[in-house]
Amino acid sequence: MSKATASRLCLSLLGLSIALPLTPAVALPPPDDIPEEVLRTQIVLEGRSPEDGELLSAREYAEQDAATDANLNAPGIVTGQIAQLVTLLRIRKALRFVLPIIP
Repeated sequence: MSKATASRLCLSLLGLSIALPLTPAVALPPPDDIPEEVLRTQIVLEGRSPEDGELLSAREYAEQDAATDANLNAPGIVTGQIAQLVTLLRIRKALRFVLPIIP
């Protein structure tokens, strides 16, 4: 690198540092921010309904959650044709693992 190029580089860096004033970074959170460790230890006394976002008490939320779990764990009604298709797809997936040339 020639002296002329080095001096141009120094001048351009000096010009940038003057044009873009350096400000110190603020690393601390705002004073009203609650730390995550404190939030993890707090007991949640209210919740929101997943259906409509309405505020619920802890009891109402637990009842709604239990009802939702009961509906999800109920056996579904699947036609024979869909069950056969799912079985064939599982067999195809197993064969693709053994024989990767299968599309």
